Amino acid sequence: MYSKIKIAGHPLHPILIAYPIAFYTSTLACFIVYQYNMHPFWFKAALLSNAAGVISALAAAVPGFIDWLFIPSEKKAKNVGVKHMLYNVTALMLFAFNLLLEYKKLNVANHNAIVAIILTSIGLFLTTIGGFLGGELMQHHHVGISLTKEQEDIEPLDGVQN
Repeated sequence: MYSKIKIAGHPLHPILIAYPIAFYTSTLACFIVYQYNMHPFWFKAALLSNAAGVISALAAAVPGFIDWLFIPSEKKAKNVGVKHMLYNVTALMLFAFNLLLEYKKLNVANHNAIVAIILTSIGLFLTTIGGFLGGELMQHHHVGISLTKEQEDIEPLDGVQN
């Protein structure tokens, strides 16, 4: 199943997903370092990473959703895509909620970041599960993969042998 949103023949969604993953990871790391040393630099770095993660996740979600719309409803990939989407949208909502909570503390000195660490840990865990399901979409269901005629004859489509 071909991706509908491409750049130079490459599916856009898999290209974009690296950014929110990196920013979400950075957000968690910066909040942990901030909690340890209470230096405002780390809090500001965490907030910027969090904002960049939310923005880049929204950017990655658009082509992913469009690709999902074009998966035939009778394919198992459609259901896996829903799960992939739900995990990642839930993570996005946690990171957005965390950003709103923590932004209010921008000018508060030496505040506790435990809630931020918990929310971002859960969000990153959900992103990991969503990423696993995204890998399943590519590896087992061939979403976003351009198979040659020979591969189509050998590889099962949608995880089922013909």
